[in-house]
This record gives sequence, structure tokens and C-alpha cells, in this order.
Amino acid sequence: MSKRIGADTIELTSRPRIAAWSASAGQKEREGPLGDTIDYVLEDDLLGQKTWELAEAAMLRDTAFRCLDKTALKTRDVDILLGGDLINQIMAVNLCARELMIPLLGLYGACSTMCEALAVGGMLADGGAARRVLCAVSSHFSTAERQYRTPLEQGGQRPASAQWTVTGAGATLLCGSDYTPEGVIPAASLTHATIGRVIDYGVKDMANMGAVMAPAAADTLARHLSDTGRSADYYDEIITGDLGKVGRGLMLALLDEKGVKVDAARVWDCGERIFSPEQDAHSGGSGCGCSAVVLNGYILDRFARGELNRVALMATGALLNATSVLQGETIPGVAHLVVIEKEDAR
Repeated sequence: MSKRIGADTIELTSRPRIAAWSASAGQKEREGPLGDTIDYVLEDDLLGQKTWELAEAAMLRDTAFRCLDKTALKTRDVDILLGGDLINQIMAVNLCARELMIPLLGLYGACSTMCEALAVGGMLADGGAARRVLCAVSSHFSTAERQYRTPLEQGGQRPASAQWTVTGAGATLLCGSDYTPEGVIPAASLTHATIGRVIDYGVKDMANMGAVMAPAAADTLARHLSDTGRSADYYDEIITGDLGKVGRGLMLALLDEKGVKVDAARVWDCGERIFSPEQDAHSGGSGCGCSAVVLNGYILDRFARGELNRVALMATGALLNATSVLQGETIPGVAHLVVIEKEDAR
């Protein structure tokens, strides 16, 4: 029996459970408004490693272990690791996986990778292909700057539309309903996933990721609401990944053009919230770690405390690399959406 609803949304009828979660981040993130929700704060950005890239891999590995430690599960108890990062050929998750020794499906959705992992993991658990799935992603300010922009030593000027790549990692353990570890109280369940389409409005500016990703976010949310027959008011909150100030405003304007009614007061962005205005992050945070840290700290903690019942979480990604930029290509965007609901929210 098909589990598709409408054109692009999948209903996860067995409601895979979110059994454990963990977030790690750097000092700048700790100093932000959500700093108290981070499990582990890096003492320094190198974590005792020789390079930033190795530090990111170590951060991701340690976050995955901390997530499992909350359940007393071992890596052998996990069927599949779904992970990704922003480094070429997802270097961080590959190095992490060689130590975890969990079968790996590497993913790349740029900054949308956390929701991509949850969507794929939810489908695997819902379909019976996996009992327990660990979704883990990361980003690092210094690795992203080295790969996508100018060397840090150059001290380039950042425009107001620019965003600050979050140094952070998040890990979420999904379990089938019969495989939740004994003694663990799940925070919530995954109930739906809407897979994003690649949307390109012709933006070439690497310092304006919000403008790149906003069209994809508006498209995915509009399709999700159409597929499910829900209004935006069904959700306590609609949370975007890392559109930042610029992108959030553009997304709301595009939704209005589509005739999709959304209460702007109930829509907020992880990139806007993870840093305070005084921290000079310009338009806000970005990176795979942005939505991952906020989800696996602030958001899931609120579910566990009973403060949230239904949330639509939509992480967004700008699909560029050094080759495409040097070849003069425009930057496409993508956005993946998952619905998180309390066990008794039906």
C-alpha cells in the first residue's frame, strides 16, 4: 500500500520514534541565545586535531557517541548511520563512520542534510528496513570558509546578507516502535516527510544564501500543506533551517504570492535564533550544523518538556561548490521538510 500523500509527501504510518538526541557546538554558539541547550561545547575549534577538517570529524564522532550513551546502546545495536557534512566528498562523516563501524549511507543536501537524513531514516524505519537509525551531521566555520569562500587570513569584508557557518554537530536516534531501548522515553515521533525539489532563481552571490534557499523553502512548504490538506495553523511552529533574516523574509513574501497563508509570528529560523544580534553574524547562522544543533538541543528538549506538540521542521540548502561557481553557474536551492509530533498528538 502506498504511503504517499499527494504528489511529494510520505506518511510515516508507524511513527518512528525519536529516542535520543545530542548537540555539540563551538564557543560562539555557546554564547548565543540557545547556548544552554547544547550538550557539549568545544574548548577550541581544533579539538586537539591538526586541522579543522579533522576537528569536525572528531566533533561529529563524539556527538554520535553521546547520543547513544543516553540510551546505553552500543554502535552494534544501530542498523544504519545516515550522515553528511559540507566538506568535499563528505569527509567528516566518512572519517567518523570508520570509527563508529555502523553501516553508512552518506548524504549531501548542503545545509538541508539534517532533515534529509531524518526523512530517509524515517522511511527506512517505517518500512522495516532498519530497526534503529542514527542521523548525524556537522559543519564547521573554518572548514566551510576554506572550501567555499576566501581564506580566513585574507580578512575579507562580509556583506549584510552573509551568514556565519555554525561550528556544530547534531545526532538523532530514530527507532521503530518495537525497538525503542528499555527505559527511554521518546521525545516525539516522525510522522511525515516532504522531499524538496531543486529550485533555481538565478542567484550567483555566495554571500546571499538566504536568497538562494528561500524559493525552495516556499515551494516545499506550499507542497506539503497542499499534499496533507493542512493549514499552516495546524503546527505549533514552522521552523526553517538556516534562511537567516534575509531568506526568512523572502520565503514569507513568496508564500504570500502563492496564496499560502502563514502567520509570520509562528515561523522562525534556526539561523536567526542561534546567534544574537550583538554577535555580528550578519543575516544569521548557516551550515549543516545550524538546524542540527537547534533541533538536537532546543527543539527536542521542548518536546520532552511538553512545550510542543506538532512542528514542521524544514532545513534548506544551497547547492554550490567551488567548481560550479568558477564555471559561472547559478546556485540552486533545496529544502526538505519533516513533521515531528508528540506520541499522543493525532
